[in-house]
Amino acid sequence: MNRTDTGQVPSGIQRVPLPDSQTDFPGVPYSVMVLKPGYCRSESGGTFRADGTISLVTGPRTILVDTGGPWDRDFLLQTLKERGLDPGDVNLVVGTHGHSDHVGNLNLFPAAMMIVGYDVSEGDRYRPNKLSEGERFRVDEHVCVVPTPGHTGQDVSVEVKGTFAGTVLIAGDLFECCADEDSWRDLSMNSTVQEVNRQEALRTADVIIPGHGLPFKVVRS
Repeated sequence: MNRTDTGQVPSGIQRVPLPDSQTDFPGVPYSVMVLKPGYCRSESGGTFRADGTISLVTGPRTILVDTGGPWDRDFLLQTLKERGLDPGDVNLVVGTHGHSDHVGNLNLFPAAMMIVGYDVSEGDRYRPNKLSEGERFRVDEHVCVVPTPGHTGQDVSVEVKGTFAGTVLIAGDLFECCADEDSWRDLSMNSTVQEVNRQEALRTADVIIPGHGLPFKVVRS
């Protein structure tokens, strides 16, 4: 997905909102669930309120994708507990990028492998990888971390294959929400690169979980 060419989204591709209640995507061997949909709301005086989507991938490994802001600490711990999980049960935490509303609770998971942007670490040991060269970091044959820069210089997304809904892409702020055509460019460091990565996501994913909204389905005719 980390290409720099340009092009138009192929015709026949539509983004279709899913019902608000459809936030779980079971599958074998991995299932994906949205623990908290993100949001972004404008306020007066040019300020806005925002929080990032928090997603959980369960299966052979337990993977948390984005942790929300520091204000989500109690919610996150309680929600994991309701699913029978303690922080120590999480094997991998992925921060799609370094903004505070996406990585505000990394400290709750000291035993987990961390992937934040293009850094892959276990404790204070950083592992070599080629995310910065546009190569995926493969967790296993079903899950990989994909470089999808644009919103920032080191955004990543998490691709999960094999759910009953097809391929799910947990996209961070590659997509703000389902209908973000009028907003994402204003928040992008490199809109040309981000546009290319958005197009590729729409070509390959069946469901996209955006950084500040509910999941949506990609329909290709």
